[in-house]
Amino acid sequence: MTAHAKKELAPSGTLRIGLNYGNFLLVLKDAPDGSPRGIAPDLGRELGRRLGVPVEFVKFKQAGHLADGVRDEKCDVGFLGAEPQRANEIAFTSAYLEIPVTFLVRANSDIRSIAEVDRKGVRISVSARSAYDLYLSRTLKNAELMRVEGIDASYELFVKQNLDVLAGLKPRLVSDAEKLPGSRVLDGQVTGVQQAAGTKKTRAAGAQYLSQFIEEVKRSGLVAKAIEKHGVRGVTVAA
Repeated sequence: MTAHAKKELAPSGTLRIGLNYGNFLLVLKDAPDGSPRGIAPDLGRELGRRLGVPVEFVKFKQAGHLADGVRDEKCDVGFLGAEPQRANEIAFTSAYLEIPVTFLVRANSDIRSIAEVDRKGVRISVSARSAYDLYLSRTLKNAELMRVEGIDASYELFVKQNLDVLAGLKPRLVSDAEKLPGSRVLDGQVTGVQQAAGTKKTRAAGAQYLSQFIEEVKRSGLVAKAIEKHGVRGVTVAA
């Protein structure tokens, strides 16, 4: 680590870590004392320890807000999905975690597979500006995306407006299916959200150190230990 990299990642002397509280797999409910819990907070603390600086957590409600926060330097490092649209302004590391994305359909739906979703007239509820919303926006040709702020809100929109499909992270859709009798999570995955760390693209030296950090915590088993520690199911350490 160079002094320049440290200065870029923590220019104020405190490392400000941006967290997406909309991703329940990476950020759990805060501890009784208000301190963040989960895989992303643990990695943020480890990064601060290695840099030798105190850590301050900056909380965001959704992934899109966090991406804006990294871009606008409201935080120094963010833990969020790496997507091409975001990479114009954010220097991403390789992924440390992969989360499968698929679809949920109703009991009476004639949609039986992922391949049958992209048809004219099919309306898909999705959390706006999530990594999978950005992916679907690039790849869908016929189905219509119905966007709303937040994962919880996307489920409510799916139910209240009787939409055809709910897009989401597979672990969440499995729990949503339990609330909606007869509904089905389609087999396979549409994509895998590549959860990475990122900093503003102008911080080249900081971005290089951040990439080395992510590779090391994967290789050493720290990411796997964090998954086990917090009992997170349905995610895998990225290759």
